[in-house]
Amino acid sequence: MTVTFNHTIVVSKDRNASAAFYRELFELPEAASWGPFTNVQLDEGVLLQFAEPPVDIQIQHYAFLVDDELFVRCLRFIEGRGITYWADPKLEREGETNTEHGGRGFYFMDPSGHMIEIITRPYL
Repeated sequence: MTVTFNHTIVVSKDRNASAAFYRELFELPEAASWGPFTNVQLDEGVLLQFAEPPVDIQIQHYAFLVDDELFVRCLRFIEGRGITYWADPKLEREGETNTEHGGRGFYFMDPSGHMIEIITRPYL
């Protein structure tokens, strides 16, 4: 059996608003949800399960690999919402994208304060 990534729980201030944000960002349809989770389904059946646990939210980092066309649309989405973005994880190059690792990338904070990275080429 090979190893593949199946799902992760993303701690959210508002699970429905967070899931809607990601669905709009990545142009995805609604997915079946259950219990305390609002799900967003990515390719290969991977689930982002948004939940609102009764704990303080610790900032996490999530990176998403997209094709060049979706990258442009994601950047337009972020700009259209007036969300600040950076070319680097130290948040020093505001309003820029990077060309690291033979592709393009940028970072921003999602509605719950998690650092999101959008890239067009994998690091390895």
